[in-house]
Amino acid sequence: MQRTIFTTPLVSTAFRAFSLTYLKLAGWTIEGKLGADARKSVLIAAPHTSNWDLPMTLMVAFSLKLHPRWMGKASIFRAPFGGLMRWLGGIPVDRSQSTNLVESSAQAIRDAEQPLQLIVPPEGTRSKTRHWKTGFYHIALSAQVPIVMAFMDYAHKRSGLGPLFEPSGDIDADMAAIKAFYKPFKGKNADQFEFDPPA
Repeated sequence: MQRTIFTTPLVSTAFRAFSLTYLKLAGWTIEGKLGADARKSVLIAAPHTSNWDLPMTLMVAFSLKLHPRWMGKASIFRAPFGGLMRWLGGIPVDRSQSTNLVESSAQAIRDAEQPLQLIVPPEGTRSKTRHWKTGFYHIALSAQVPIVMAFMDYAHKRSGLGPLFEPSGDIDADMAAIKAFYKPFKGKNADQFEFDPPA
């Protein structure tokens, strides 16, 4: 598997020190710890409402000693930044093509010899939305790995890893439970996501 910033010796140590220092000075509290049973897992990244979410997520990942990969729209992987984005753990996604992204992602998790946490923002976009995409759920179900409910709460400057969620296959019930966990958290642009449809 391609080496990333999280698996590059010395570089990862330096960036972890920087991340811990920056987040502490900025007043953020980092919570949780990745258990051995989640070394291979799918991480929900929510709420996703701002471009700032990516650098913040990377710093939190360094702080927690994660080995994350994340999916982003293909356009941000074009020259001259494509190599950098891949080194940062990015996997390009071409939304204009009908590809079996779920199964290929699940297979990558199954085949990984090292720990791998695939970060997936369920909104699929930082634009205003009230519907979550279910790709993260199907990837975890197919790969037979747990879902880690990672969160970023800008209102209270809290971020980290919440509880593990084992998908049961009952997607309606499971999505309702997952979204209930995220309801208290606020993204940087809090009005960009509404959990409940208007009355």
